Amino acid sequence: MNILIGDIGGTKTHLASYSPNSSLKSPEVEAVYPSAQFASLAEIIHDFERESEHHFYKACFGVAGPIVNNVAHITNLPWQIDAVQLKTEFEFVKVHLLNDLEALAYAIPILQSDDLLTLFEGESVKHGNLAVIAPGTGLGEGFLSWNGSEYRAHPSEGSHVSFAPIDPLQIELLAYLFEHGYEHVSYERVCSGSIGIPLLYKFFKETGRYSEPSWLARELAKADDPSPVIFNAAMNTNQPADIAQAVLSTFTAILASEAGNLALKVMATGGVYIGGGIPPRILSELRKPEFLVHLKNKGRFVTLLSKVPVKVILNSKAGLLGAAAYGMTH
Repeated sequence: MNILIGDIGGTKTHLASYSPNSSLKSPEVEAVYPSAQFASLAEIIHDFERESEHHFYKACFGVAGPIVNNVAHITNLPWQIDAVQLKTEFEFVKVHLLNDLEALAYAIPILQSDDLLTLFEGESVKHGNLAVIAPGTGLGEGFLSWNGSEYRAHPSEGSHVSFAPIDPLQIELLAYLFEHGYEHVSYERVCSGSIGIPLLYKFFKETGRYSEPSWLARELAKADDPSPVIFNAAMNTNQPADIAQAVLSTFTAILASEAGNLALKVMATGGVYIGGGIPPRILSELRKPEFLVHLKNKGRFVTLLSKVPVKVILNSKAGLLGAAAYGMTH
């Protein structure tokens, strides 16, 4: 009997089948499903069982949302995932639910050098806490602490705390959002793919700071998801679009600042790890000196943060890998 492992996100659901002897990076069968096209995780599991012809005795899922009493509400999907219901429906012996950043965090101790890009080498403190921040469909946060024998991952919903501007432009952005009816503006609201990038674009367009090229307007009108179009326009050196470049620059500044905030909150002397689907696509922007400047610019604590390593997770399956690492050992 095999173990079912899943990385459940607002955009895609990645399922994999592991035997007790499988290596973490080599599941026996895996498949990716567009989450929004299914009514529930259970529906996807039924499909996966049919297609893989595998049956499972236990399961472990990293899910993009808070978990309370073994029930998860997916932040960017109308799904509720109940571990007890899944256990009954599929006759699992056990079901583990992890927050998606908790699962991603469990992958960090087993990632190899080719899974990571180092933005800043720093001076890692042995067994120091590790911070994880991941912009994708939403914005996830988590961290790891050393318990004396191994790293233990901890979930967080820190991306939903109040957004704190760091310069006059971001102050204007916050005022714009207040004026447009947003009573609470979180970091996820301005630093995510599904809502953050389109909202930043709208801000720059409607405030008249930048004009919208007609070719870009046509591309956006055809797109189901505007974020990839905006990213591509921002990094297109042959046909630059100032408005898209401004969106990307502001997005990365906000991401860097919140990564520094998280590092201070959890005293991440072991390092800051940046995951999610967006960072590998904007590496040229993250490599710019301004990114580390924004991350470290914390007044009296700039010296502390100037020693913290900063790395980008390149492995697109890291969330699944972390869920597998936990599910196969617990």
